[in-house]
Amino acid sequence: MSPTLPGASMSERHEQWMADHGRVYKDNAEKEMRFKIVNNNVLFIESFNNAGNQPYKLSINQFADLTNEEFQASHNGDRIPSHARPSKMTPFRYENVTAVPASMDWRKKGAVTPIKDQGQCGKQELVDCDMSGKDAGCGGGYMEGGFAFIVQNKGIATETIYPYSTMMELATLRRKLPMRQRLVAMKMCT
Repeated sequence: MSPTLPGASMSERHEQWMADHGRVYKDNAEKEMRFKIVNNNVLFIESFNNAGNQPYKLSINQFADLTNEEFQASHNGDRIPSHARPSKMTPFRYENVTAVPASMDWRKKGAVTPIKDQGQCGKQELVDCDMSGKDAGCGGGYMEGGFAFIVQNKGIATETIYPYSTMMELATLRRKLPMRQRLVAMKMCT
């Protein structure tokens, strides 16, 4: 949670967390239920951090009032629909590889970008452009549909060319663009 005053009660910490993350619950029953979840998550985090046996620390974030099951149901977009599962799974293997390094820091190779909270969304070009079939930008879809889009379009733009934007940033940017540039931006998806 946000920094707290010494001696602040868990209830006060929860109220501060709600203010920090814009949480408003429909009634006192839901607020009490969410308070219990936050409290359990804080206890878990404090216990984990106090154990000191990991090279990293946990902290409270905007998901603190969700159970593990609620978080997984709303943020794990990697479920494969049963109709899209191959009947026989085979392990992935590289071809013609003789020397594989023990480790690889993909950040140093420029292959991964900084962490962003994309909610349930993914790569910006897919969110904006992949609207076919069951895929609906940030409205849902499966990885397989995104892969098919990339194959059909013979690749996907780098983040430098097609950067990630939050919905608010994107809406603001689009409002500021002259109509001609808006059309060019929309043309990138075709």
